[in-house]
Amino acid sequence: MYPLSLTLKGFRGIRDGLGLDALTLDLERLAGDAELVALSGANGRGKSTILDNLQPFLTLPSRAALAGPGGFSYYDHVVLPESEKDLVWLHEGRRFRSQIVIRNNGRRATDAFLFEADAEGRWRPVVLPDGTVSDGKTGTYNRCVEHLLGSAETFFTSAFSAQGKRQLSAYQNSEIKTLLADLLGQEHIRNEGKKAAQVVDLLKAGLVAMRQQQASLDEQLLRLQDEQRSLGDIGARIATQARARAEALRVQEAVHTHLARQQALFEQARGLEARRTQLNGERSALIGTGKQVIEGIAAQAQAQRQRLERLEQRIAHRKAQRSAQLQTLDRQRRQCDTVLLDEAAVRRAGRRLSLAESVAARRAGRLQSARHQVQELSRCTAAWESARQRLKAIEREAGQAALRAEDLARRFGLTREVPCVGTDLQGQCKLLGDAREAQVLMPSAQGAIRRLSTDKADVQRQLGEHETQRRALAQAPQALAHAERREAIARDRATRYGRLAARMGEIRQTLIRRNDIERELAALTQAGSQDGEMDEGRAERLDIGMALTALEAQHEQQAKHYRQGLDRLNEALAALPPAFDGRVLPESERALAAAQAAFAEAERAHLQVVRDAERRTALDRQIRDRKRERADAAARIAQVEAQLGNWNLLVKCLGNDGLIALAIDDAGPALAGLANDLLLASYGPRFTVSLVTQVENRKGEQREGFVIEVHDGESGQSKRVEQMSGGERIWVNECLVRAVALYLSQNSGRCYGTLFSDEADGALDPARKRMFMAMKREVLRLGGYAREIFISQTPELTAMADAVIDLDAFRRDALAIEANAREV
Repeated sequence: MYPLSLTLKGFRGIRDGLGLDALTLDLERLAGDAELVALSGANGRGKSTILDNLQPFLTLPSRAALAGPGGFSYYDHVVLPESEKDLVWLHEGRRFRSQIVIRNNGRRATDAFLFEADAEGRWRPVVLPDGTVSDGKTGTYNRCVEHLLGSAETFFTSAFSAQGKRQLSAYQNSEIKTLLADLLGQEHIRNEGKKAAQVVDLLKAGLVAMRQQQASLDEQLLRLQDEQRSLGDIGARIATQARARAEALRVQEAVHTHLARQQALFEQARGLEARRTQLNGERSALIGTGKQVIEGIAAQAQAQRQRLERLEQRIAHRKAQRSAQLQTLDRQRRQCDTVLLDEAAVRRAGRRLSLAESVAARRAGRLQSARHQVQELSRCTAAWESARQRLKAIEREAGQAALRAEDLARRFGLTREVPCVGTDLQGQCKLLGDAREAQVLMPSAQGAIRRLSTDKADVQRQLGEHETQRRALAQAPQALAHAERREAIARDRATRYGRLAARMGEIRQTLIRRNDIERELAALTQAGSQDGEMDEGRAERLDIGMALTALEAQHEQQAKHYRQGLDRLNEALAALPPAFDGRVLPESERALAAAQAAFAEAERAHLQVVRDAERRTALDRQIRDRKRERADAAARIAQVEAQLGNWNLLVKCLGNDGLIALAIDDAGPALAGLANDLLLASYGPRFTVSLVTQVENRKGEQREGFVIEVHDGESGQSKRVEQMSGGERIWVNECLVRAVALYLSQNSGRCYGTLFSDEADGALDPARKRMFMAMKREVLRLGGYAREIFISQTPELTAMADAVIDLDAFRRDALAIEANAREV
């Protein structure tokens, strides 16, 4: 697989890195015949996005969760409503074009087309040998690409080193065996194993159905046998039920005879029962009448007692109401007393309020005066500090003026020492000219000294005046603090007196209210000292007592009258002969009904035993049939289980742990040899690797596995690749990955033509990075690869490439185009 050109439209990495919505790379023009092609540029420039898209599979390997296309979605990596990837690539002399359209405009959809150029250069959809046509569906597209390049897992493991890619040492045993089986071309064995597994699944499904049928037969057999046992000994049951039926018939006839005798006796006693019924009726009527009369008298007495209770309640209510009024007035009096506790303080505050306010006003005036003195002190201090600073400035200026005057005097003195004085050269002597200039400037310098002396005296005088004022006002801050404290005390006292004086109206109202309460309490106390029951209450109580006495006498008289009449009726009933026992006849009838029911039950039980005998014969026949069917099912299950064992053995033989494992064992030394050749050619003789496919478990038994062991020639020790340092582990892993690619090209005839790597050298030191580049060239030479496209953040490695595609240049061009567009 040899990429020729790539066009990306709407990819987030290109827009964020280059500021472009679309990018086209013509690798034939940019790289030519270069073997090592580097993608360079600053971080975030879109290098990984471009490298991930230089292969035809539907994934970005550096951003995918899985090695193949199943763990990736384009929708999170595009920004336009309709984005596109267009890749033209060469494979085995045939020219292909992958066109992928990602729509993300509310309804997500992805169309993927794979075209092949015909002899005339026109693009036509790829057609597989089985008739599958690339029709834009992603599933069809994946089938077409895998038919041309093999599985995505093998491609990304051997030919594409993406960022964050798992190392071979991290692969599970099943994953590495699947990969190596694809490398060794053992897919046909795996397919046969899958077919055998399908047969095993069908046999297991059939076996489950047979076992369910057998379990159903066992359940039916147990049910029939339980039902057979539940029937018991049919012959003994038939004899027992026959005897029970004869006994029930005998009992029924005896009970019928007894009932006939009792009915004859009942007819003889019917006349006496009529008189007895009449007397009982009269007795019941007398009892009812007497009860009504007595209840009427009791109701009248109850009404009088209720009348008395209402009287007592009225009296108790009046007492409770008066007690509640007393409590309320007492509570109000205590509240008034609480308010009047402050009466003296309120009256005193009213008398002294005006004096406190005048004192507070005078102290506020003193406070204002003290604040004025503090402000005056601050002003004097500022003026004194300003004069002091001015004095220092005058002294510095005076010193400078004195030094200048001395310098002018020295320069003027040179007129007597210059040898050219009085000669023709004195007009040209610069030293003499300088001396004369000093002579001109000396009066001004002396005048400045005199002026500064006068200014200094004035400033010293002002400084003395300010110092005198400062001493006079030195105690102003303490006086201000004292005045503030006294003013605060006077203000608080006036405020407190004002609040108390404001309560004078409340005190007056409370005094009035307390006098009213005292009068009400006196009135209630006087009323409570009198008799709580009025005259009409006493009269009503006397009337109720007389009515209750009359009702009690009437109750005694009526009770005596009705008791005498009831005694006469009881004597008449006692004189009659004993009554016929009415319970005997119903009991005899119930006994006859029970005897008839017992006979019917015995008849039914006898018929049921006969039916059970017939059921027993049918159960015996069904049990024989189920036993025969169960034996046939057991024979079929045994036959299927034997076949299932054979097919399971065949599945194991055709799986990863069978013929494929043997082929991997044979290929292990060849892979290790290729990896060691790469290590020797690029890194030196220090490290050699070996692939171990049989590992020992905790019990000391050998089992299928995959371990990469590395022998260190310097230390003479061997260890697993997981125990090496980060840089050494990356080095060994890359050699193994490239060895896989070499083995794939040498033994299976599948050569991708181009290798890809994305910052695989990150953990290597500078020396190892250069060796890493040597390994890349060795892989290209041994495997017959045409090119490797790589990304490295090491400028030295990028410079060692045969061609460099600088994405920073694309960014600069994009910025220039944008600037021109803004100018236009």
